Amino acid sequence: QVQLVESGGGSVQAGGSLRLSCAPSGRTFRTYAMGWFRQAPGKGRDFVAAISWSGDITYYADSVKGRFTISRDNAKNTMYLQMNNLKPEDTAIYYCAAPDPYSNRWPTDADYWGQGTQVTVSS
Repeated sequence: QVQLVESGGGSVQAGGSLRLSCAPSGRTFRTYAMGWFRQAPGKGRDFVAAISWSGDITYYADSVKGRFTISRDNAKNTMYLQMNNLKPEDTAIYYCAAPDPYSNRWPTDADYWGQGTQVTVSS
């Protein structure tokens, strides 16, 4: 069974930094695009960032551009989200996600999801 496992969440003060990691198990995602979504309390799940399988193409939501950086290390089969200058509005559960290779819904939606990791930013 395919699983995406996130780690690195936690609580920080505004202006602080966190790095999230996503390590798939059950199969390799080296040839898959991957990305991050988040869901704030009482809201729907929103796209945050995505990266191509090779790592040379990245996309970001306007709300995180210039503060978040998505990257991947295919040798380690791991994806990262470096989050700097965090704001209280970044508080959410962050999900690692990946699409099937021929999906036409990416990055609006994904086919594989992690269980999520909580990020809390206090003012």
